[in-house]
Amino acid sequence: MGRAAEVLCARAEVRRVRFHDLRHTCASLLHEQGADVRMIMEVLGHSSIRVTMDIYTFVRLDSQRSAFDRVGDALRGDGNSPDDDDGTAGVPVAI
Repeated sequence: MGRAAEVLCARAEVRRVRFHDLRHTCASLLHEQGADVRMIMEVLGHSSIRVTMDIYTFVRLDSQRSAFDRVGDALRGDGNSPDDDDGTAGVPVAI
């Protein structure tokens, strides 16, 4: 970290982090918030989406739990008790 950044961090009373770690954080937060992968790639200045996805992003544990909760909701039908199924789930409805 450069001297100017160290001074700014000390003045702001925030912990010092490596610039490279900020890139990881930025990419991961954008990814987690649903940003398009190509946009993340361009923000970071990569020439390949593979680099962006393989190196700079990860899925936080709470996001994984949320995804699995949604799968559970989908398997139960509407997110309520499995006993609430009236047998019409997936049946086409004419309008």
